[in-house]
Amino acid sequence: MAMRDSADTIAVAVRSVQVQTMSDWELIVIDDGSSDQSASIVSAFDDARIRLVREPSSAGLATRLNQAVALSRGTFIARMDADDVCFPDRLARQTARLRGEPQLDLLGCGAVVFTDQARLLGEMPVGLTHEEITAQPFRGFPIPHPTWCGRAEWFRNNPYDARLMKTQDQDLMLRTFAKSRFAALEDVLIGYRQDALDLGKRLRGRTVFINSMWRYAQHSGEFLPVLMGIVTQLVKGGADIATIGLGLNRLVHRNRLKPVRSSVAKQWQDLQELLGSSKGTG
Repeated sequence: MAMRDSADTIAVAVRSVQVQTMSDWELIVIDDGSSDQSASIVSAFDDARIRLVREPSSAGLATRLNQAVALSRGTFIARMDADDVCFPDRLARQTARLRGEPQLDLLGCGAVVFTDQARLLGEMPVGLTHEEITAQPFRGFPIPHPTWCGRAEWFRNNPYDARLMKTQDQDLMLRTFAKSRFAALEDVLIGYRQDALDLGKRLRGRTVFINSMWRYAQHSGEFLPVLMGIVTQLVKGGADIATIGLGLNRLVHRNRLKPVRSSVAKQWQDLQELLGSSKGTG
């Protein structure tokens, strides 16, 4: 987990790891030059399994994730952001699947989007098989970054591109999908915090992914499908401007998210109660 100025959310994120049904874990938190109390909040947790690394300046998410991978000592590495939450059986479920299917390199899971007030907005679409995830690589890979759990060896052999400030995950999957095996669990095991869509971030992300696709085309020679993918990203960018730019966040969420299943809503309610009751852990 990398964090920067995450004082408002980091405590609940850490607590969601502490309440995992699997107790044999190590949480590496890299403070990417925070100017708030983020590091103090993490250091206050009395848990030997939590390792906090404080960096004086910001180097970006990709650099900090590569740093965390280098520091890790486990067989598997799971990702999450400093404002997200894990459901209690996330680590147990994902590591069990990876142990049972040694051909898999990277495993995602379902994710539900929630607001700062813990209101659920919808479930993120996710591909379940390698074929579904990689069916349209130049349109993007439907496996949310905070849901990733994979083999440490795969992460070490395939580092993030430290030059990229956005869509580092999509760039990494684009570079590796032909030689790797991906999958995802359908079950929702991550809560992804997102109050409002940021137009600037989405457009910058699309620009970075377009550049990633062009580098892929130059390396692979697949110029025609890449050009079609670039056109798709440009069209989507125009749609972002027309909707998010006009403040139509609800419309965008309705179009990109699936309705929350009643079972997921109940699990979310249980998780909120669990995290509330565990506040004294830190």
